Amino acid sequence: MSIIDTLNSVYDCFMKRAQISMIAAIGRNRELGKGNELLWRIPDDLKRVRTLTMGHPLVMGRKTFDSIIAVTGKPLPGRTSVVVTRDSDWHHEGAVVAHSIEEGIEAAKKAPGSEEIFIFGGAQIYTEALPYADKLYLTLIDDTKEADSHFPPYEDQFTKVVFEESREYEGLKYRWVDLERR
Repeated sequence: MSIIDTLNSVYDCFMKRAQISMIAAIGRNRELGKGNELLWRIPDDLKRVRTLTMGHPLVMGRKTFDSIIAVTGKPLPGRTSVVVTRDSDWHHEGAVVAHSIEEGIEAAKKAPGSEEIFIFGGAQIYTEALPYADKLYLTLIDDTKEADSHFPPYEDQFTKVVFEESREYEGLKYRWVDLERR
């Protein structure tokens, strides 16, 4: 191996771009939640989210982080929580604070497992992060519910299906679909 090959290999190792992924469960009309709560809680889907995101940084808005704290009492274990907030005084033990989606992604790149960074919600964060996303891990739920937050339109940007599986939970049909940007 020549010195040029060695330098190129080192450069590739250090300059490799992190994959930015978004993960969400959405209804027929891209519904996400209401009153800062998820509309659906499907045990297998929550396990899938845990499996996919474990060891990777999560970029989320403050309201999403607060809803996690309300349920678990602490940040999700095994993952760095990067919280995007406009409040310059906000802080929480166990969370990294950022004040824009760009700053949040840059902070996540410094966290363990940053070869894949997950955008974790809510609706505004998904909308702001969509232009940066390489991959979507979606749970498409065959149901509609009243919602006050929605996932942004993505269908014209993400068309390459890399995984799809149909499932059912207590009569509720849903599909796991992993999409890549076309």
